[in-house]
Formats: sequence, structure tokens, C-alpha cells
Amino acid sequence: MTAKLRITEIFYSLQGETRTTGIPCVFVRLTGCPLRCSWCDTDYAFNGGTLLELQQILTTVKSYNPKYVTVTGGEPLAQKNCILLLKMLADAGYQVSLETSGAMCLKEVDHRVVKVMDIKPPKSGESHRNNYNNIALLNYQDQVKFVVADRTDYDWAVSKLIAYDLESKVADVLFSPVANVLKESDLANWIIEDRLNVRFQMQLHKFLWGDKQGV
Repeated sequence: MTAKLRITEIFYSLQGETRTTGIPCVFVRLTGCPLRCSWCDTDYAFNGGTLLELQQILTTVKSYNPKYVTVTGGEPLAQKNCILLLKMLADAGYQVSLETSGAMCLKEVDHRVVKVMDIKPPKSGESHRNNYNNIALLNYQDQVKFVVADRTDYDWAVSKLIAYDLESKVADVLFSPVANVLKESDLANWIIEDRLNVRFQMQLHKFLWGDKQGV
């Protein structure tokens, strides 16, 4: 049987987050997610989508002639053939990153893929879904992301940063404010006041094009 994935969209844009912010990239957004974070901005990817053979996906990616490819969702790992797609993209010579909720096991992800893993704070409504066993599967090319809604979320994130010594385990720890909920400068000031060795980030694509699909 030919391997397929349900895809919400494939598009070419600038990376809006992570340590490669601003770099042109192809995004492959898979459909479906078992989580329902309170601040989710991609809920349009929960359902629908189009079933595509993996080779069709690679052909579409190749048409953009990219260097970077990001596989995202939804939760990409909720579809088992995502693991094969990641390997095929890496085999094709792309620099590949995976954006994942942190709820799904990362054990089978190809070692060449940069894992960008969320750890969900309490205000997400899904902190009980964090799979902390995944931290042992991260390495120094990977990144961990906290999206925080208020000071309570921030303090919780700092406690996890310390408890799991994340700074020594991954390339970057990313702190982001929930858009239109937490003032960006508040989060920036907290990071500076606490002298955290983390990367503050905002969603570049939203500042450029607004909160819409395909960017």
C-alpha cells in the first residue's frame, strides 16, 4: 500500500519562529491534533485536509527549490507516516525541522531532523499532556518552546527550564507570549530581569501578513 498523509497545506514563506526566524522555508502542515490548546492558532488544521502520497508531497516541496523544510500541524506525529516523510525529506538533502506539541513520543524521529518541541504551560489547558520522557531524546541541535499567557505560566516555565536543565540540553529554549493575551514587552522584561539564557520570540509572520493561513 502506498504511504499517504493527510495534508492541510503546503506553502512557501519566511520562518516566523524558532532560531531560523526570517529564513525562507517550505511548510508542510499535516492535518489533525489530539490536543486542544486554549490559544491554538491553527485549529483550521484539526480536520479536513487532502490525502497525498508521500512522493506527491516531495514533488510539491521540490517545486519551491528550498533549503529548509518545516513539518508542522496540528500535531504532525499524530499521523504515523510522518516519521517516513521526515526521513525522505532529510534523504533529499533538505534541512528539516519538526514542530511538535511534546505530547507524542519522539523516539522514531530521524536524527537529522531538528525537533522543535513545546512544553505546555498550565494556561494552555494541556499541560497534563506533556511527555517529559521526550526531553531525554532531545540533543543540542533541537529546541524547546514555551508559549506563556501570564506571569504564572512564565514562572512555571522557568521552573521547568531549571528542573530539566534545558539550557544544557538543546540549542535554544524559546519563550513566546500568547498573541493578544500577554504584552510582548512584559515577557521581554521578565526574561531580562531574571537574566534567563533563553531566546525571546514573537511570530514574525503575523506581523508581516496578519493571522491567516498560508503564511
